[in-house]
Amino acid sequence: MQKHFTDSPSPPPEAPGEPSLGPDEKRDIVKRFSKHLNRGQIRYLRAGHLDILESRRKALGFTEPESGRFMFDCFTSAGCFNVGRSNPIVRRALEEALSTCDMGSCHLLSEAKIRFAKTLVEKAPGDLTHLFFAAGGGEAIDCALKLALGATGRPEVISTIKAYHGHTGLALSVNGKEHYRKYFEPLMPNVHVAPFNDLDAIKRAASTKTAAIIIEPVQGEAGIHVAEAGYVQGLRTLCDGLGIFLIFDEVQTGFGRTGKLFAAEHYGVSPDILATAKSIGGGLFPNGAVLYKMSRDVERFLDDWPAFHLSYSGGSDIGCHVSLAVLEEIDRLSLCDNALERGAQFRQALVEIQAENPGIIREIRGIGLMVGIEYIHEFMGPMMSNALAEGGVFAAYSGNAPQVMRFMLPLTVSREEIDLVVDVIRQAIRTMKTLLPIALPAAKIPGVLTLLNNEKIQTVTFNWLRNLESVGQFITQGRRR
Repeated sequence: MQKHFTDSPSPPPEAPGEPSLGPDEKRDIVKRFSKHLNRGQIRYLRAGHLDILESRRKALGFTEPESGRFMFDCFTSAGCFNVGRSNPIVRRALEEALSTCDMGSCHLLSEAKIRFAKTLVEKAPGDLTHLFFAAGGGEAIDCALKLALGATGRPEVISTIKAYHGHTGLALSVNGKEHYRKYFEPLMPNVHVAPFNDLDAIKRAASTKTAAIIIEPVQGEAGIHVAEAGYVQGLRTLCDGLGIFLIFDEVQTGFGRTGKLFAAEHYGVSPDILATAKSIGGGLFPNGAVLYKMSRDVERFLDDWPAFHLSYSGGSDIGCHVSLAVLEEIDRLSLCDNALERGAQFRQALVEIQAENPGIIREIRGIGLMVGIEYIHEFMGPMMSNALAEGGVFAAYSGNAPQVMRFMLPLTVSREEIDLVVDVIRQAIRTMKTLLPIALPAAKIPGVLTLLNNEKIQTVTFNWLRNLESVGQFITQGRRR
């Protein structure tokens, strides 16, 4: 296996055009972001010390220009940077594409589309021999569901509790948490949800009216829950028996994240439709794809309506040049193997930390470099996010399970760099422990734990603490003067 990757875990050299920021400049940027984009997002990020800017993006992370501190990117925008930040080979492919073509027309033929599509389906599991393009993950899920509904002529879809499939129309409809759907209902009707990894519950919901069952092989937003082999294999048998389309959402798990190019390969099961995006674009140019089997029902549907799904930016000529380079880079660096090896190293180190902190960490779980730490209480997720950021690690807690911290490092990470991240996690837990003598006794008071776990209250509380922190820094700087 060809090893490495980044030359060292130290910050990359200063890049031209990316100067450091003073406190006043940072406040101005935050103010303008609040005014022109999203004030609520600033409050949310600031609460966890995540109101940071990215500069000198390279390999495993970026430099925060206000402090000059290098930040390990352990979130990678939910798996967009599998081949590393600003990968030079992929960047070169983008530059070459820009010098020879533009995005192209989605209605016309293209050598770039054909080359990438041929390469991807050759690497895909089972008989996923065809594909449609999409602009991103949500659109890919929309396309997958439309294909299943159109080809079967059936009205119902089954998803799973706490599933996350995106924020677009049909994708939003199959999200398994009310939080994402409630402001936009009514959405697509006839969507049923069942517990994840519960085959019997799926069987009770399935019928000859069911067009599709959609699952994530690893639930990301729900807190890194890995599908069991018997569950996935049972779904395949169930779908075959009832003529249901089995859809895998591999937007986060695809392109090597779990130690295989696609997570489906761990189970020896091929879905009827597989949606992927995020790291397909190498973190440099967005793209997405929906791979599918060509059955008689699909062929008949596509003959009747070949343009059932069009994407004006997905599958662009530029995007396909970049995505082909991503596939080549995954092979060249043996990143699937590295994800397995470094993921095993990381999880073992976290299990040792768990043994040292049984009153804080409930469980370590994951596959490849898709790893979750579940804490005892929900409020510990935001606390750890804050402590990790102060230590130079950018990580995020799960949207559907705030007590779970997600770690999705670039697949180019080395053994030594995993050790550095583990050291920061240990220090972050020590930092959090200084607050727990107040928080844990308070959590035993009736009603207080509910308040501590409330995201809005967490945001207000941590912003208040940040304000105190800023006042303290201002006073300290004044004394130094």
